[in-house]
Amino acid sequence: MLKTFVNIFKIEDLRKKLLITLGLLVVYRIGAYIPIPGIDSLKLAQIFDNLAKQAGGGLFGLMNLFSGGALRRATIFALGIMPYISVSIILQLLTPVIPKLEQLSKEGATGYRQILQYTRYGTILLCLLQAYFIALYLENGIGGEAVVLFPGWGFRIMTMISLTTGTAFIMWLGEQIQEYGIGNGISLIITAGILSRMPGAIYQLYTLAKTGQIRPEVVVFLIVMLFAVVWFVTAITQGQRKIPVQYARKISGTRVVGGQTSYIPLRVNQASVMPIIFAQSVLLFPATLASMGLRFGIEKVANWIRTADLTYILVYSALIIFFTFFYTQIIFRPLDIADNLKKYGGFIPGIRPGMPTAEYLYDVMIKVTTLGAIFLAIIAVIPMLLSRWLNIPYLVSQFFGGTGILIVVGVLLDTIRQIESHLLMRHYDGFIRSGRIRGRRYG
Repeated sequence: MLKTFVNIFKIEDLRKKLLITLGLLVVYRIGAYIPIPGIDSLKLAQIFDNLAKQAGGGLFGLMNLFSGGALRRATIFALGIMPYISVSIILQLLTPVIPKLEQLSKEGATGYRQILQYTRYGTILLCLLQAYFIALYLENGIGGEAVVLFPGWGFRIMTMISLTTGTAFIMWLGEQIQEYGIGNGISLIITAGILSRMPGAIYQLYTLAKTGQIRPEVVVFLIVMLFAVVWFVTAITQGQRKIPVQYARKISGTRVVGGQTSYIPLRVNQASVMPIIFAQSVLLFPATLASMGLRFGIEKVANWIRTADLTYILVYSALIIFFTFFYTQIIFRPLDIADNLKKYGGFIPGIRPGMPTAEYLYDVMIKVTTLGAIFLAIIAVIPMLLSRWLNIPYLVSQFFGGTGILIVVGVLLDTIRQIESHLLMRHYDGFIRSGRIRGRRYG
């Protein structure tokens, strides 16, 4: 392993990409500590710490996780990259519905650039809207405590400009990493934000153990469980069902064209973290509205969500399973795949082309997605169960499951895979002797 890291810095192009990526991530972390003018940051941080004890802190807790704690500190990067992700998801969901978007998605690089431009415009508009409501939310006070020093339109406009500019700058950083660095820029920024909170969680766990609030055997159990969860997430994230595809042979003059054998990869966790985000948004939205002073008779729902009892966990799990199937059917369309196979002379051995192929792909998708949905539900509820049963803070328990660990493991695996490809191209050993990351093989 040490030799592999040394080899990374022997390759000039790879070394340059890594240094650019690390440098831009450092810039991102510096910006996460520049506060918005006119806010009592210390008091706001205390309020967020109290909110974090309530089922993860609502939608603001999720946004705070993705921003690496910047929302808790009310900095210029407080919105993080969450608006960009939201707009990307919305456009992805609308692609099968709006003919123009569907046409652009089939135009390759040109269409991708146009959709990316729509995503940028939508992100700016969503940032302005979210920043305005956050400014109002802060002005009205949180839990009866005022956190804005000079309320009014001056503060609102300053907040809207600061937060929108901050998110636009994060978008630019992500695109620069994507173009000149290594790995997926947006995903790496999210991962850097999540990992930045780990030292605080470790210190808090150490303090609890030192003061005797949790027993030493509980700490050992948590360490063992962390490794087990990471292994489990890695295996499921990399797991896929390979559906074999055979292309018919054609004789063109004296040449034989076609006849290749390929496969369609259907990942076990095809939907990634999206179902968890959707389920959290649906369940925690009433609690967030109630905390903003918007009642409309939702206090009972908000209180039920805050308790995070067994009923809540079951409903949360059911929503995750539902959204897993919903999102997978949007991004994996068996009928389109069957049409493309038929168009290019491909077929699945033993399955007739056309509608029978689509039905076969749909049945396989249902079976594989069922396993992925159950996996996501288990991973998502682990932090709540640990926090409730072991009486540990949610800041600590969230690193044992949920959205954060899924993102971190997935992004790190993808980045390692890209680094490994650079090494193998230049005849260096990868991170694994065989040159393959565990879980990539189909068994």
